[in-house]
Amino acid sequence: MPAIVLIGAQWGDEGKGKATDLLGSRVDYVVKFNGGNNAGHTVVIGDQKYALHLLPSGILTPNVTPVITNGVVVDIEVLFHELEALISRGVDVSRLLVSANAHVITAYHRTLDKVTERFLGKRQIGTTGRGIGPAYADKINRLGIRVQDLFDENILRQKVEGALEQKNHLLVKVYNRRAIVIDEIVNDLLSYAERLRPMVADTSLVLNRALDEGKTVLFEGGQATMLDVDHGTYPFVTSSNATSGGASTGSGVAPNRIDRVIGIVKAYTTRVGAGPFPTELFDESGEFLRANGFEFGTTTGRPRRCGWYDAPIARYSARINGVTDFVLTKLDVLTGLTTIPVCVAYDVDGVRVDEVPVSQSDFHHAVPIYEEFPGWSEDITGARTFDDLPANAQAYVLAVEAMSGARISAIGVGPGREAIVVRHDLLGQ
Repeated sequence: MPAIVLIGAQWGDEGKGKATDLLGSRVDYVVKFNGGNNAGHTVVIGDQKYALHLLPSGILTPNVTPVITNGVVVDIEVLFHELEALISRGVDVSRLLVSANAHVITAYHRTLDKVTERFLGKRQIGTTGRGIGPAYADKINRLGIRVQDLFDENILRQKVEGALEQKNHLLVKVYNRRAIVIDEIVNDLLSYAERLRPMVADTSLVLNRALDEGKTVLFEGGQATMLDVDHGTYPFVTSSNATSGGASTGSGVAPNRIDRVIGIVKAYTTRVGAGPFPTELFDESGEFLRANGFEFGTTTGRPRRCGWYDAPIARYSARINGVTDFVLTKLDVLTGLTTIPVCVAYDVDGVRVDEVPVSQSDFHHAVPIYEEFPGWSEDITGARTFDDLPANAQAYVLAVEAMSGARISAIGVGPGREAIVVRHDLLGQ
């Protein structure tokens, strides 16, 4: 049975949670391999809406084992808050596994995230302020605290002391903040240890054994390709690898065990935070997309920047990730438009560029070259087969598919769990 990676193919918020939920009943494990609680998945089941931030969205599917692996940075307070919220709504969370090697977000990471972002002034990145970047920085600087450290108080104290030795000088002398007390951090983390202990496992071993036994494992990426720290619009990116390669480093499952890569892409484009966005709209069309698509961040509530579909970005994502199948979401949001522009290339200083420029300066100055397609007015939320879609909606999907570097295997036509058109089996079976 396959190991499948599911990633965002734009700047995030493409609807990965819905795609994971669609596959959930056919998989055995759903794995979060990067990021933290700086992004969110919204999953609609019947008349119930669930907003998840740190937890894999597979936790909502009975009999699926949700796994948080070593590539994730874990805010333990947020973890238990989310678990308690789900328990109160009758969701079984007892199968959750957390990697012993996952790094922990502490109170000082959150503090540093907020003060350093303010300090940047006009150069702010648009971080969520949840401590993600500082936690990853400590990981790379070998000053990080891992989940397993919570079970040895002496080691935990030594690591917190080592981390705060420099950080307190920075907070006091540069940012004019009070020093963080070591005991407060240690005691706070220790208070979660016994509740956390039953969930902690060698998740790499668990997942590899599951694949050996013929189980199906779905790797669910946080954020998206254009926010990847190596392959995104740096420095306006997240602090982890949100692309398919991150599934291996972030979980301990080798790349040659991965069978399929599913890219999630909206029928238009959005992003949150600062950074270049060639097709961004500042007129009534942008407001139309924002209002009809309810484009506000699951985690922050911030209004998302909205723009037309960008085919070069889709092709870039297909190449970087090895996408085998796209899921095109929110096609229904475009209903009512007379014409729908699609970015097919860029104009960079008078030169046509068909692919995403490697230079940040060129990408920042890229002007989209559009091709327009006729829209439709029919309600498509009840469509369940491709033939149910209006002719113009079908033509739009086929045109976008031809430009994007991989086949479109499923199409989201509404917010509900069942509101999807499947053209090809996402598991390749």
